[in-house]
Amino acid sequence: MSDIKYSFGLWTVQWQGVDPFGEATRPHLAAADAIRKLAELGASAYTFHDNDVWPITATEAERQAAIDSIKAAGEETGMVCEMVTTNTFSHPVFKAGAFTSNDRNVRRYGLRKILKQVDLGAELGATTFVMWGGREGMEYSNSKDLGTAHARYAEGIDTVAAYIKSKGYNMRVALEPKPNEPRGDIFLPTIGHAIALINTLDNGDIVGLNPETGHEQMAGLNYTHGLALAMYCDKLFHIDLNGQNGPRYDQDLVHGHGNLLDSFFTVDLLENGSPNGTIKPYVGYRHFDYKPSRTEWTDGIWESARANMDTYELLAAKSKAYRADAAVQAAFDKAGLLDSSTTLAEGESFESFMAEADPNIEELGQRHEGLVWLQQLAVKHLIG
Repeated sequence: MSDIKYSFGLWTVQWQGVDPFGEATRPHLAAADAIRKLAELGASAYTFHDNDVWPITATEAERQAAIDSIKAAGEETGMVCEMVTTNTFSHPVFKAGAFTSNDRNVRRYGLRKILKQVDLGAELGATTFVMWGGREGMEYSNSKDLGTAHARYAEGIDTVAAYIKSKGYNMRVALEPKPNEPRGDIFLPTIGHAIALINTLDNGDIVGLNPETGHEQMAGLNYTHGLALAMYCDKLFHIDLNGQNGPRYDQDLVHGHGNLLDSFFTVDLLENGSPNGTIKPYVGYRHFDYKPSRTEWTDGIWESARANMDTYELLAAKSKAYRADAAVQAAFDKAGLLDSSTTLAEGESFESFMAEADPNIEELGQRHEGLVWLQQLAVKHLIG
């Protein structure tokens, strides 16, 4: 395996196959056992929600015992905790949201629950705190004052960021957009929505994004383009990789087991940056947020976990060969991808620009950019 560092959410391999129409198809897997097995497979790090490791009703003693168990597993295996998050979506108390609930007591409870996990994350060495607002939304558009709901959402995020700063933690906040499911409409449904809200925050300098493959693709959006925007804005703090087959429910397939060509271009961007270097390669763990199919028994959990890393390795190697191919570089050049010039020259005045004669648009309209051939080269490297 290469020197790429892989990370898994404990909730992925712990998933027992429960869905709205079916019961569990696998036994419960203890968090510490999951850490040990993921280490055997070659993962470098783990991530978790608080209630992946202890139940929401746990006493403080039970909570501490659970924390001690994952600490011990990490020390035994060398696995580190690189990110933490908080479950503010499973218990009925959060049925109408956490930060955007109309009930102030719920909002205050949710915030305390989150800040306790921030403290634990810092203790474990995590440098990212992910926030997925799965219940921050609605089915009925008149169920919340939309201005107040967004203000409360911003207040909650800003408070978490301010708390991190006040404690001096080496940690950043990463928002995870999703358009729907479990709510009919979730606030901050896309990367663009999240960036817009971040720009209103007092502490937005340490708030960025954790985009997930399936969450963007289930809205019919291009995940790679979204990652590029986040990288361009210097807001890609973490990633969630999985597989998805277009706009439907959140499938959480193994990375690459959905739209393989889109997965190739995602890996190409993460590993190599953009062709002309405007966007640099991603620095961070390649984190998987998937679900082993409920058709699998316990062996299938580890087969699918390994498949995520295997597929990424294959795509990374193919993307390196793709970029090194002289034919690909020639096609990049022909299509203009290697040109990083600005449209206006530095210091150019509006007057001189507007006085310039128009080009021959008929001639420009007949140019051949060779984009189909460029795409075919990618296909050749992917499956050839």
